Amino acid sequence: MLNKDEVGRRGEQLAVDHLIAAGYRVLDRNWRCREGELDVVALDGDELVVVEVKTRTGLGYGHPFEAVDRDKLHRLGVLASRWRGAHRGVARSTRIDLIAVVLGRHVPPVIDHMRAVA
Repeated sequence: MLNKDEVGRRGEQLAVDHLIAAGYRVLDRNWRCREGELDVVALDGDELVVVEVKTRTGLGYGHPFEAVDRDKLHRLGVLASRWRGAHRGVARSTRIDLIAVVLGRHVPPVIDHMRAVA
């Protein structure tokens, strides 16, 4: 049985593998600043993509996407601006994607990718 941190790390790795397989170029993982942390920062073509990864071991507490509310999206936008400020000239536009990972016990993980939520 995985603890909460292990579940999160496993989900993030699966999300990164998914992004790379989809042709994204991962630029940063677990980037931190005073306001918080970005799970994954990547390029999709010439567009900067901030990816929030939510991982669960089941749906008993709802789908992972349900954990991302308006306040969280606002904070991700602030963090994206901070990342861009620290890494000037990387991309012209920025979007926020969500990836939900559900890790079942005896079934393969399920990965849902919602593009351009903000």
